[in-house]
Amino acid sequence: MKNTSIIIVVIVVIIIVIGGAIAATSLLASKTTTTNSTTSVASSSSTSSTSVTSSSSSSSSTSSSPTTNSIGVVTIGYFANVNHAPAIIGIANGTFQKFLGPSTTIQTTLFTSGSPEMTALLAGKIDIAYVGPDPAVTAFEASSGTALQIVSGVASGGALFVVTNSSGITNASELGGKTFAAPGLGNTQDIALRAYLLANGYAPTSNGGNVTIVDTTNANIITLFEQNKIDGAWVPEPYASELLALGGRLFLNEQSLWPNGQFSTAEIVVATSFLQAHPDVVEKILEANLYEINWINNNTAQAAVLLNNDIANLTSTTPLNQSIYNNSMTYLSFTVNPLETSVTQQAENAYLVGDLSSVPNLSGLYSLTLLNQILQQQGEPTITS
Repeated sequence: MKNTSIIIVVIVVIIIVIGGAIAATSLLASKTTTTNSTTSVASSSSTSSTSVTSSSSSSSSTSSSPTTNSIGVVTIGYFANVNHAPAIIGIANGTFQKFLGPSTTIQTTLFTSGSPEMTALLAGKIDIAYVGPDPAVTAFEASSGTALQIVSGVASGGALFVVTNSSGITNASELGGKTFAAPGLGNTQDIALRAYLLANGYAPTSNGGNVTIVDTTNANIITLFEQNKIDGAWVPEPYASELLALGGRLFLNEQSLWPNGQFSTAEIVVATSFLQAHPDVVEKILEANLYEINWINNNTAQAAVLLNNDIANLTSTTPLNQSIYNNSMTYLSFTVNPLETSVTQQAENAYLVGDLSSVPNLSGLYSLTLLNQILQQQGEPTITS
């Protein structure tokens, strides 16, 4: 009986030892599995991170590398006019921002006339302006040729003298005693109207003549025309085509007054201080402007549709009948050439009508180095100033 008890005790001990060994083996196996699982997860994270980095590298290799511009914000002024189309379309669709990249934000200010726009430029409230040549020249002269420079052309043409049928005007000898409108004193179309009147022997009532000139906004000109309170208006597109659609009659297309029909109605002007401090930003704006001009010239019908909608958005109005914009595009062309010869004549006209107090000296008005660099890089003819 005693021997039997000893045998039982021995068997129990053996069972406990074997059980412990099995448990230990199981625990070790469990730890090994957990460790392998953790390693697998870490490996997966590393692979994911590498994959993302690789994807980013591939993306940057197919687009221009991000760059940091010399300034974080640039303010651009322009009009809701067809001759400012590159800015209107390019800013609305994001092309200008794309050319600048994420390090510079575009802020915009909408103007209805060039004179207040140039006042804003001289005051440092805007950096770059789409503007007609006459206000640019006036501001240049007012600053003794130091405050601004023309860095690119934008548009040629797109200005018409439209009269009401009730005015009875059929030729230049019938302009006396009439009332005409232009979009702002000193505006490019205002100077053109006054110069035309002077060339035909007339003077405004403000100078002792018998022709009344109303300088107001394009939108108000449309209203005055509809109400038959004016006999005609010298206006840019699309407002000229809108007057024609209202029953007006084309008295004169300003193109007929210029050699080859070429005359500047929009330029890009930059504050000299901004151009000197931030040529990298100016260059990218010029690249965007050239891109949009080329696109518009190759897609005129589509551009007309975009302009109708974009200008309506800018002016918080309803889009016009599309035929008005389609017609307006036939009266102008887009070019980066600033058409210096016409600008010189337009400046002389401003002096003749009294907008400038002295014969204009335009030396230093143009800075086309950046534009010509871009044109040369893209295989296009450069411009000689």
